[in-house]
Amino acid sequence: MADGKHRNDFYGDTVADKDTKPAIPAATVVLLKDHGTGPEVLMLHRTSKVNFGGMWVFPGGRIDPEDYPADGNLDVAASNAAARETMEEASITVHTKDFVWFAHWTPPAIRSVRYTTWFFATAIEDHETIRVDGSEIQAHAWIKPSEAIERHAKGEIDLVAPTWVTLYQLSLYDDSADILKKLRANPPRIYNTHLGTNSAGISTAMWEGDSGYEDTDPDADGPTHRLLMPKDGFIFEHTAVDY
Repeated sequence: MADGKHRNDFYGDTVADKDTKPAIPAATVVLLKDHGTGPEVLMLHRTSKVNFGGMWVFPGGRIDPEDYPADGNLDVAASNAAARETMEEASITVHTKDFVWFAHWTPPAIRSVRYTTWFFATAIEDHETIRVDGSEIQAHAWIKPSEAIERHAKGEIDLVAPTWVTLYQLSLYDDSADILKKLRANPPRIYNTHLGTNSAGISTAMWEGDSGYEDTDPDADGPTHRLLMPKDGFIFEHTAVDY
């Protein structure tokens, strides 16, 4: 790892991997509940021996064949997968009819294995006792989005870019109802990631609306929609997009 590279920059090299395969469909769901000091989100701590090992994530995983409805609808399959994975990883029953699909993330073709992921959100109140298996998931926590970002900045927890940006978005609102109202009011945001390194040597993930997006040029002047990943902490710039 280069000296200036953040430990959670999971994108890796900016050069495409000639052996990269089509991205694997996956899904995750943000589970929200309200606390006296604001909304909290359920996060799971993955063990070191699985994909994204050591990261704090939302419940989720790849879409399996049994998740597909009879008509093969991929969006429905994604919501079914997110609900199934929530039960498997946290022992919580959630209902897809209450899901809000708010984002879709696809990383650049720079790794042989990558996931293209549907992001859903829902609010829950009463639920079963959370249980994790200790094999894939080693711990869980209800945490305020702003606190998760602060802990990441201090190096206390590890977050990949899609999780960090989602937490940032959630941290802007005062309760679960406000979050879901905002998410429902807009179409799902599509994050087809373009990756570059700026003149200061900082790895930069860019998304639609960023002035450097089309040419993969982090030094381009103009509106921003990007995440800089220097060694000392993530920096989110989004003058082109209202969160």
